[in-house]
Amino acid sequence: MRSKIFGFALTAAFLLTACKTTSTAQNTSKSTIREIINSSDVTLIDVRIPDQYQEGTAKNAVNIPLADIQNNIDALKGKKVVVFCNKGIQADQAVEILKKNGVDVYDGTSWKNVKAIQDEKL
Repeated sequence: MRSKIFGFALTAAFLLTACKTTSTAQNTSKSTIREIINSSDVTLIDVRIPDQYQEGTAKNAVNIPLADIQNNIDALKGKKVVVFCNKGIQADQAVEILKKNGVDVYDGTSWKNVKAIQDEKL
């Protein structure tokens, strides 16, 4: 009986830690990301495809599709960068790529989130 309980506890612990997700983005509070997005020295990057970018994006955002992000790393080094997309999935991938290459990057999640933060300031 003890071995079954121990086995169950060990399995449960393994499953809980295996499912634990970690973010590659810098852990920032909501107030900090607001400050970063609204700072004058930030580079906002929409990583969606050009057609989606043309339909709407955050103010002053540049379009560098996720497929092209690796080719733009040198231009982004030394800058404070916020990346975003539609739902945050591509932004997470962009953050991972940029962090691995030494870029000071933050995850803005979605363009609507970034735009809403910009509009709060007004």
